[in-house]
Formats: sequence, structure tokens, C-alpha cells
Amino acid sequence: MVLTKIADEVLGFARGIYGAGANLLGESTIRLGVTGLAHSGKTTFITSLVANLLDRGRMPHFSVEKEGRILAVYLQPQPDDTVPRFEFEKHMSSLMGMPPRWPDSTRSISELRVSLRLIPNGIFSNMQSPHTVHLDIIDYPGEWLLDLGLLEKSYDAWSSVTLERINARSCGAPYQALIKQTDVSAGFDEMQAKALAASFTEYLSEARNEGFYDCTPGRFLLPGELAGSPVLTFAPLPLGDEPRKSLRREMARRFQAYKSQVIQPFFRDHFSKIDRQVVLIDALGAIHSGPSSVEDMRNAVVDILTTFQPGQNKFINKLFKGKRVEKILFAATKADHLHHEQHGKLTAITDALVRHARDRASFAGADTAALSLAALRATTEEIITHEAKPLGVVLGTLLDSGKNAAFYPGTLPDDPGHLLNQARSGMTKWLDEDYEIMRFAPASIKMRPGDGPPHIRMDRAIQFLIGDRL
Repeated sequence: MVLTKIADEVLGFARGIYGAGANLLGESTIRLGVTGLAHSGKTTFITSLVANLLDRGRMPHFSVEKEGRILAVYLQPQPDDTVPRFEFEKHMSSLMGMPPRWPDSTRSISELRVSLRLIPNGIFSNMQSPHTVHLDIIDYPGEWLLDLGLLEKSYDAWSSVTLERINARSCGAPYQALIKQTDVSAGFDEMQAKALAASFTEYLSEARNEGFYDCTPGRFLLPGELAGSPVLTFAPLPLGDEPRKSLRREMARRFQAYKSQVIQPFFRDHFSKIDRQVVLIDALGAIHSGPSSVEDMRNAVVDILTTFQPGQNKFINKLFKGKRVEKILFAATKADHLHHEQHGKLTAITDALVRHARDRASFAGADTAALSLAALRATTEEIITHEAKPLGVVLGTLLDSGKNAAFYPGTLPDDPGHLLNQARSGMTKWLDEDYEIMRFAPASIKMRPGDGPPHIRMDRAIQFLIGDRL
């Protein structure tokens, strides 16, 4: 374990030297991590981002485009040969189809390189040649990100917290019943372990469907090539005797193996190399699910920030500390589900949700921001008269029925504390309003030459994330 840590530090030092001097050749690289909690729209976000970088007619707040300094933007093979390529063309085909479809959700890690050829700016720009900035976009499930918080936990601590959550939720009843029938000090039996792991996985799936976010270990929901392996065949068990070769001792051993063989390689090979990060949040979905879901999301965001290494990537920091996440954007997605009059309220709620996490990152030297956006605008807006008063609604095609509908989700409060205080107090329902949400199908996209897909504030998002490096 000590030798592994030393090797990782030596590797980080070498990467720091390479990264600190890479721009001497007229090229530089920004590694942008894109993750999000469940149903936040990561795939659509990346697809729209890339499409709007290639065709920038809808990007008025992207400064280098406004200044006319972009000579070309093009896709290149990603630098990591062992990481699958993000299937941009396939996802664009889904969104541009007849009828259009939302692309498949993120189920594993993938990567895409977008290269920008730029005219320099500044006092000596006339003396400089155009330079290239490579934007490496790394897409990975938010469930994997939450797993990083397990690195600091023992099996006993994780089991205790997880069982406490299970006991408080109705969807945990089947697993609770199975635990009561289990002798944790009995000899280990593989079939019993598989039954426990399967029941626990079913609980995690139900909890996620009900709007909870603390669904770790994340690979239980997105196992990939590890499906059925011993490293995913464990579950939380109550404290008890742990004689040699007992069920509980083997479960504890497999939990440690999960940390060392699954979580740590992900952190070392991918996460630790990221220097800009966007965290997508379906805040409207959480509000619709109720106070407990909002509080759970707030805690999940705090857990996410504990896994980041925020700070500035100055030369000496790169050499001795490795990469730091310099900028973190917390983005509330699906802003097109609200009339624009309520977008400011959604941004304020998102800012309040992540306040504690933002403060921690800012203290460490990272630049953070909160924003509400829609990666692909699926609705239009209209003002209707309701009870003799004007009411801002959105119009779109419902995903489930295919019918066109006008939708009003409710009035978000001017003061975010009105929601968050109810969530923190453990209330099960909102006091004064029910917030609704609809699932809209993507709208048919009509684009003029030079235009990317219609969006809300994607240009502001990318300006915050990489504008300073261009």
C-alpha cells in the first residue's frame, strides 16, 4: 500500500513536469470532466456542447467567438487509447432523427477531444502564431464519482450509515427482511452472498428511482464488465462476531477489494487528471420528488466536493501536488421546463443547494459558479391568462404520450431558504405548493448553416469553464 502511494506520487510529479511545459510547443490541453447525478442529462450536455463548438451561431457569450479569434474547431482522436470514444455522431443522429430521440444515458467512462485553432490576443498578438487548445471532455457516471467518498470509510462505518438509511426507507424493506434471516458470523457461502448482493442492488435501484442520490457503491447500478464478479458481491451487514472465514469478514474483505481494485484505479487513471469540472444537477426533479430528495441531493453534492482536489494549477503546484480542479460549475439542467421568468429562481436555488460545497472549493483556491441551463431546448414559451392573471408556461411534446401540452410546474420561491429549510427539517411534503415536472421529448431541430442545436446558456457555461484559457 505504501509502495503504491509512493509510485502514484512519483507519477504525479512526472505528469506535473510534462503538463507545465506542454504549452511551449504552441499547444495546450484542458481536461474537462462532465458528471452529474441521476437523470441530469450528461450525454445530451456533451453532445450539445460539442455541436455548438463546431457550429457557433448560437454562442454569443463565448468570448473567442465574439472576438472572431477562432480559425477552426475540429474533432480529433482522444489521447487515451484505452478509453472508449464518446459517440458524438451517434448521439447527434438521435437528436436530429425523425422523430428525434434523447440519446442513451451514460453507463461508463468515455472521452472526446475537440481542438480549437486560435488567433492570439494581447499586446504582442501580431508577433505570435496561431496556437491550438485541445479540449479533452471526459464523461463518467455520477454514481462513480460518489464512490470516491468510500475511500476514507471502513466497512463497519459504511455498513452502519447505509443500514441506517435502508431502515428509514420503504424501498429497503425487502433487504431488511433478508438481513433479519442472516447469521453474519456463520461460515461464508457464495450463494448467500449473491442473494444479499442482489437484494441490496435492488434496493439501490429503487432508491434511485424514488429520487435518492446516496446510492453507493455506484458500480452495483452500472457494473459494466464487472457484473457477477466477487468485487461486486458484497453488501452492508450489521455488527457481529467475525470469526475467520465468516460471512461478515468476507464481505468486509470484498469491500476493501472494491476500493483498491475499482475506485482507486478510476481516481488515479481518470479523475486525478481533470482540471475543469461541470457537475450537472436535476434540481427540478429533486424539488418535484419532495423535501427529502432535495436534502439528499444537497448532501450528495457535499460528498462530491470532498472527492475533488480544488485549487490553482500553478507551476509549483503541478510539480509537487499534481493536477487541481481549477474551476467547478454546478449546473441545474432542464431550465427549458420553466418559463424564463423563473430561471433566476432556479439558479438561486441551485446556488443555495451547493453553497457549502462551493465555499469549501473557493477556500482551496478553485473558482466556482452555479448556473441554470438547458443543453437542448425542448420547449417554447407562452403567456396565458389564468384566474385573470398572466401565467408563463412552456409548450412541448410529452415523452410518454407524444401529445403537445402547455405546462406550468408551480412558482418557485424567491427565497431559496423557503425550500431548503423545509428539506433540512425532515418534512415529507412541501408546505404550500406542489411542484410538478413533465418529461418532454426533444423538439425537431431546424438549424441554419453555422448554427448548433438550440440551448439555454450553454455559451455562458463553456465561457466560465474554459474562456480564461483561450
